[in-house]
Amino acid sequence: MTGKTEGSRVDIYTRITEKIVADLETGVRPWMRPWSAGNAVGRVTRPLRHNGEPYSGMNVLLLWSEATARGYTSPFWMTFKQAIQLGAAVRKGETGTMVVFASRFTKTERDAGGGEVERDIPFLKAYTVFNVAQIEGLPDRYQPRAEPIVDPVERIERADRFFTETGAVIRHGGDRAFYSPSTDHIQMPPFAAFRDAASHAATLSHELTHWTAAPHRVARDLSRYGKDRTERAREELIAELGSCFLCADLGIAPELEPRPDHASYLDSWLKVLADDRRAIFSAAAHAQRAVTYLHGLQPQAKIDDMREAAAKVIIRPQPSARYDRRSDGAAGSCTVR
Repeated sequence: MTGKTEGSRVDIYTRITEKIVADLETGVRPWMRPWSAGNAVGRVTRPLRHNGEPYSGMNVLLLWSEATARGYTSPFWMTFKQAIQLGAAVRKGETGTMVVFASRFTKTERDAGGGEVERDIPFLKAYTVFNVAQIEGLPDRYQPRAEPIVDPVERIERADRFFTETGAVIRHGGDRAFYSPSTDHIQMPPFAAFRDAASHAATLSHELTHWTAAPHRVARDLSRYGKDRTERAREELIAELGSCFLCADLGIAPELEPRPDHASYLDSWLKVLADDRRAIFSAAAHAQRAVTYLHGLQPQAKIDDMREAAAKVIIRPQPSARYDRRSDGAAGSCTVR
């Protein structure tokens, strides 16, 4: 890898991290913007490629943030070349939005004994996309249409079926929501403790992201969660992003206001991002892996049904649940919030 390539790759990490840090320093969680922004209150879904395929991981955050900042309401994005292939053209003077592509290549090296060994080297490449609002002459299918509103009850029922299909052990009782690695169960306050069904579902999506960390699932290490504030902050960032991704897929609004115990994570996240410019990329990748795992537990027909519903749903912000979530201080145990 040349010095120029390495410098360019570092610049991508730095530019994106600095942008997110700037938002967090003002108290704004950029991944929450689509639900709280006035221009996007109507319909929230994941950003979509020109072929309707959802973006994932870090690109979801980048495009959500950019759409809100520029007032775009369409979820569709495409490259300059893709627009031309569709018989359209980006309007003169429009500026694109950076998204990233992460992959790896194999390099053959010689070890100390003179033998050849292969080493996987990850790389990050940036490219530019445009929202359909910046493009003229696109086919009618990219034009905004008035979609029928999915009944809230139907939406919650679909989300409930999704949660049930995961097979997670979910217990209700007490005044805290958490995932217990030692017993491999999710604890939720009684349903009546939540302001509405959407708040319950949003909280459960957060805990299900934690639940995926078990060794026989996606195997995220939680061993230092209860001992190391930095590791706890990293895991909570993963769970928060995972919850946002899953809520978008299910058509459920996440909790817009930080919970009392989560408010303190802001400073920890800022420190983590300042110390590690790749931390947000790692968190987004872990969150995506967790949500992909949860989708993988669903019958395929239901996955398609969920995505169709999420594309049509009208989402309205919901108040946070009325409870306090605190860590379990029992010796030898760890409660993941």
